[in-house]
Amino acid sequence: MLYLESNSFEPGFNLALEQYLFDELSQDNEIFMLWQNIDSVIVGLHQNTAEEVDRAYLEENNISVVRRLSGGGAVFHDLGNLNYTLITHMSETDVPDISESCKPIIGALLSLGVPVEFRGRNDMTVSGKKFSGNARYYRDGRLMHHGTLLFDVNLDKMANALRVPDDKLVSNSVKSVRSRVTNLNGFLDIPLGEFKERLRGYAAGDAPLYTLSDHEMRSVGAIRRDRYDTWEWNYGRSPDYSIVKHRRIENFGSIRISMSVVDGVIASFGSSGDYFGVKRCDDVAAAIIGVKPERDALLSALGAVNLSDYYEGISAADLVSIIL
Repeated sequence: MLYLESNSFEPGFNLALEQYLFDELSQDNEIFMLWQNIDSVIVGLHQNTAEEVDRAYLEENNISVVRRLSGGGAVFHDLGNLNYTLITHMSETDVPDISESCKPIIGALLSLGVPVEFRGRNDMTVSGKKFSGNARYYRDGRLMHHGTLLFDVNLDKMANALRVPDDKLVSNSVKSVRSRVTNLNGFLDIPLGEFKERLRGYAAGDAPLYTLSDHEMRSVGAIRRDRYDTWEWNYGRSPDYSIVKHRRIENFGSIRISMSVVDGVIASFGSSGDYFGVKRCDDVAAAIIGVKPERDALLSALGAVNLSDYYEGISAADLVSIIL
């Protein structure tokens, strides 16, 4: 086994690092890695990103969104959260339950006096509250199991980041399971740094520390650039969905927007309400159909439309804010 500890707190880099280790370094080795991210939401492979996050809150608070390789639900990361990754070799018929893959972490916590339990399909809990969500990815005889360990996470920020606005969403995506959560620091008398070292010792033993070469770092950077930093992966890969929004805006009136997103771009758009405008919204729809539901792309598309003819009293930026 090799032990790695990422020196980066960037979610795009760390997820790219996971993929590189899985694709390349795990060919001949089992791997245990500990890592942390700055404020971010990590969504599951099959999720609709738009459905899982409060996008306005994320933008206001500079919280990024990155999609991971594994399934499961959306999770919030900050520097009070410690993530772990375990990559092992096994045949597809031998892949264990998630609970089995959690045993090194459970054992480490029990040795520290934390009465941890595994519950449901992928959660570790203490005193009935969740502190860890887990997921996995299997391919070509290798299994990647990874999870969160809430040590001193800002739980208010977590709740706000994952809170869905009061819009009606209809989707084929998998919804996150939201549970009551807790931090481990309420059950331990050691700081996060010492907890990390104790966890490493229990789960990885005397496995040597592996340091990536400059060539390997460039490879990780390329994976990040081509996948984890792209809108297409983090948002555009979401399942097709439709959305209906109702807003009342002072000195404008009420507006109801209906739209659908197919293959990562807007496929239909319509609006109704008691607002003023001398033209129907057909030209607005024509301008944004085929456009990514992304702020700069929408503002650029709407630049060709005299919006006041359709929606008297709001700007293109206002309309884009409603759409998003």
